[in-house]
Amino acid sequence: MAGQIRDYTDSEARAALPCKWGAVPEGTLPAWVAEMDYAPASAITAALNGAVGRGVLGYPPFGGHGPDGDLEAAFRGFAERHWGWSLPAGATTVVGDVVDGIRLALDHLCPPGPVVIPLPCYPPFREVVELAGREARYVALDPDAERAELDLDAVRTAFDEGARTLLLCSPHNPWGRVFTRAELEAVRDLAAQYDARVVADEIHAPLVLPGGAKFTPYLDVDPTGLSVLSHSKSFNTPGLKCAQLISLRDDDREAIAALPHSANHGWSVLGMIAGVAAWRDSDLWLLALRQRLDVLREDLSEHLAERLPQARMRPLEATYLAWIDLRAYGVSDPATLGRKHGVRVAPGHDYQPGLDGHVRLNIATSADRLEEIVTRLAKALTA
Repeated sequence: MAGQIRDYTDSEARAALPCKWGAVPEGTLPAWVAEMDYAPASAITAALNGAVGRGVLGYPPFGGHGPDGDLEAAFRGFAERHWGWSLPAGATTVVGDVVDGIRLALDHLCPPGPVVIPLPCYPPFREVVELAGREARYVALDPDAERAELDLDAVRTAFDEGARTLLLCSPHNPWGRVFTRAELEAVRDLAAQYDARVVADEIHAPLVLPGGAKFTPYLDVDPTGLSVLSHSKSFNTPGLKCAQLISLRDDDREAIAALPHSANHGWSVLGMIAGVAAWRDSDLWLLALRQRLDVLREDLSEHLAERLPQARMRPLEATYLAWIDLRAYGVSDPATLGRKHGVRVAPGHDYQPGLDGHVRLNIATSADRLEEIVTRLAKALTA
């Protein structure tokens, strides 16, 4: 697997990742938005180059069958190989991205009423609930809790007060947790008591790191739920706009099929082509990526222990996004202070308004950059 993962140079990263790198001045190291500083898998690059060479730049086809293969079939094969999950044909709907899929679910598939959102959360969760005209009910993780777990008693209280949908990020961003099957079954049982629906954002599912955690598809324990996922995070293709909404219920699929095109659009033909190449042809690259991230996860722990010994990092079971508690350094907004010292990390209050002293740090970069990121952050907090 040597050579599977190629680090971008700084100049390559600035050209390839105009959001992550373009949003910071020269000399600043970005570790904020969820993009990786790595070249795409060769199978994806080859598929995209071939498609562009053939002039495949038109509107995407309706349904899941693109010009380079069936997107749903490619994902079904991936799910069977990696998770032992036999997904029936016809269960997926192509959507523009995961947030679009959540919006479609809230607008057309979920029961009315408030939506439960565990905090801290991916910031667009809060935005999409508001755009859907729903009230959000927040269930916050105690920042001093030993383990990041969903507070089911608080979820029950929200259901008692009328909430009927739970947005569940699984694996969780930014907690870094992979929920166990038993945890997901408890969520299922609670939702069933209230005829509530769970919408699971499973975009980070392929990024479970070595060490024992095992991803369980939420629909494998609760066939009444909904799942939204994409190849974008795991294969570094977020600009290509393609995700999949999954439901095992016939009435959901009928409801989606009856919608006008304007209710669900925005995916790209190149996104579909990349998705087929990712799900079908890039297992070796993904394995190498997880091994690289495993090493970087250990590197981060060592750098923090040496340079920021009072930092507390949640165990990173999945994703490349570390959630770090820096309250011991007495700085309410470490991210803003870090930018003055040439490093950009994501501030904790983006994920939970009012939460002080936390940052989310993207480790998907080179080992040298990661060490320098921590060094600069330490200088900011201990100067």
